[in-house]
Amino acid sequence: MKLLTDLFSTDYGLMSIIGIAFMMGMGVFFLCLFMGKMDEDAKQAGE
Repeated sequence: MKLLTDLFSTDYGLMSIIGIAFMMGMGVFFLCLFMGKMDEDAKQAGE
């Protein structure tokens, strides 16, 4: 329980949560971006 208390109540815990969420968001964004570019390129190659 001390771990969760430190994670949500201290400045370094909140910054860790923000950092992890930001990196996961970047991963999802780049995955969608790259998948969209691959689909677009495949459509152009098939024409």
